[in-house]
Amino acid sequence: MGFMGKTNIHSGILFPKCNSVHTFFMKEEIDIIGLNSENTILFIERNCSKNKIIKINHSIKKTSILELPKNTSFSLHVGDTIHFIQP
Repeated sequence: MGFMGKTNIHSGILFPKCNSVHTFFMKEEIDIIGLNSENTILFIERNCSKNKIIKINHSIKKTSILELPKNTSFSLHVGDTIHFIQP
């Protein structure tokens, strides 16, 4: 369900093996990042408003989507690699 119906979003959600998301029923704008299997950024949609469908034209098995609070991806660029640290 991601951020549907949520307000005061302060964290991100990673959807592995995913190449599309929608923003129906969203209450806030979010930043959407598309990643390949090496976590290199393929796509960025900043301040994505509600009622949109975002599809990244890459294999669903090799693509992930990272949803972030709005205005948190301005230091990121297509081609950058994101490193995740598990607690």
